[in-house]
Amino acid sequence: MGFYVAQFLTGLASAASLFLVASGLSIIFGVTRIVNFAHGSFFMLGAYLAYTIVQVLPHGILGFWGSVVAAALIVGVIGAAIEVLLLRRIYHAPELFQLVATFGVVLVIQDVTLWIWGAEDLVGPRAPGLDGAVRILGEPIPEYDLALIVIGPAVLAGIWLLFNRTRWGTLVRAATQDREMVGALGVNQSWLFTSVFFVGSALAGLGGAIQIPREAVSLLMDLNVIADAFVVTVIGGMGSVAGAFLAAVLIGELNAFGILVFPQITIVLAFLVMAVVLIVRPWGLLGRPEAPQRGAAGPLEAPLRAATGPAMAFAATVLALLAVLPWIADEFTLVLVGDILVFALFAASLHFIMGTGGMVSFGHAAYFGLGAYGAALVVKHLGAGMELGLLMAPVAAGIGALVFGWFCVRLSGVYLAMLTLAAAQIVWSIAFQWQDVTGGDDGLLGIWPAAWAGSKTVYYYLVLVLSAGGIYTLRRIVHAPFGYTLRAGRDSSLRVDAIGIDLRGHQWMAFTIAGVFAGLAGGLYVFSKGSIFPDTLAIPHSVDALIMVLLGGVQTLAGPVVGAVSFTLLEDWITRFDYWRIIFGAIILAICILAPEGIAGFALRLLPGRLTGRVEESAR
Repeated sequence: MGFYVAQFLTGLASAASLFLVASGLSIIFGVTRIVNFAHGSFFMLGAYLAYTIVQVLPHGILGFWGSVVAAALIVGVIGAAIEVLLLRRIYHAPELFQLVATFGVVLVIQDVTLWIWGAEDLVGPRAPGLDGAVRILGEPIPEYDLALIVIGPAVLAGIWLLFNRTRWGTLVRAATQDREMVGALGVNQSWLFTSVFFVGSALAGLGGAIQIPREAVSLLMDLNVIADAFVVTVIGGMGSVAGAFLAAVLIGELNAFGILVFPQITIVLAFLVMAVVLIVRPWGLLGRPEAPQRGAAGPLEAPLRAATGPAMAFAATVLALLAVLPWIADEFTLVLVGDILVFALFAASLHFIMGTGGMVSFGHAAYFGLGAYGAALVVKHLGAGMELGLLMAPVAAGIGALVFGWFCVRLSGVYLAMLTLAAAQIVWSIAFQWQDVTGGDDGLLGIWPAAWAGSKTVYYYLVLVLSAGGIYTLRRIVHAPFGYTLRAGRDSSLRVDAIGIDLRGHQWMAFTIAGVFAGLAGGLYVFSKGSIFPDTLAIPHSVDALIMVLLGGVQTLAGPVVGAVSFTLLEDWITRFDYWRIIFGAIILAICILAPEGIAGFALRLLPGRLTGRVEESAR
């Protein structure tokens, strides 16, 4: 009995730190509607700053807890500065483009942290007065864990008092419900957003600071915590602090006891719980349903039209150059351009559901990976050739998209995005742990093209034909009645439902089609590299695809191709430097500020006549 009580208390202690991070994330999203990827970086900064400050302050209880509070306040100031200097400039941009900006912040903070503190893990001191253990039912419980169990509810009570007993809290709650009405009443939204960012960032910093006696401070803390923070926030309900607390306790306890019952499932348990909650209660445990979509979201888009003569001539020129590339380029360039073509198809498949269907996916790498593993398993375990592998790739990914899409299209907004993330993590965990079939973390090796496609040149032409053909097919679908129906549902789902169109069925089919083409890209990728590993299914790969689409321009059909080219070339060039993340992040931030419509959208805006045409369309 004592052992289970100890596990229960351990789960509560873990939940306390997770709640601090998730509550800050929930507060920021509730008011600003920003899905803040940099929130994990604030958690990491809180830990590093607390480690540094505690070395300076006098040793003792006041010195330790003073360093924790000071670190939280400094992180709050950093978060407020980022909001003022960066995010305030792009509030008019699409919400997802703000997500890309916060990802750029993640990269910058990563390298700044590396430059200041180095790459070595840092071991913080124990909390004075709480460095021992007490026995409960015969089991030793760390005193610091008991302190964390008290800190979590205490912070929750403080947040409740702040929101319910102060004018600022009233304004924040009002902005969470109706941000536009708060602005219409004369409230200074700029000041309100900055103060919310300060509070949310400070909570993340506090969560990181109180961790230094429990775990080593490292550069991996940001990415390790952000996924769990998103899970807790979504399970509790976006914008609900009480929901975040309830979800943190739920996840903390499930992790504490899940490792006893089924250790292998713990790496994906939180995502399984999130998927179940979203299917049963799409807005989270204590969240509220999103308001129905009443009209077009974001800037007005020009109607879809067939490509003009100059556009077709430009596309033909690009294809001609790609066709003669093997005669003028070396093998390295062919491989690089082949990768760009594969990623362009991958990004185009994501753009198909995002730009045309209005469905955001944070887990599109699942279908890229399913296609890659489908092709690899056919070759490895059935002894088949590349031809059957390339046929199996879109089939495997399409089946996966068909299954997951049935659940995902029943949601919308950030909840749909998070369910796709949960689906991707489930697929990743299967690939990671099914050692006998997928090879686990060792992956599958020796997946090479057939003899007739063994040369770099022949395989390059195969990639060119299939990738270009896939992108062209997706473009044709967008211009078909099916594509127009998806756009109509994206712009006004209520009107589409009112005229009797089965919008959910169309979205489900679009989700499956996107999965098929992502799987084809995955199949081409695995034969190009000769191997496949679970990392292909991981969250960073999905984020890469998302950045490609948004950097290129989600409101243009050329956006995913332009984004894939730009992202791949930048990554290949910049990663040669020591502090490449800060350079890459700065470039992403510059694009977000200077071209919030994306690179392709910015280029189209500069074209004379295109801008005039859009103005005329808006006037009509």
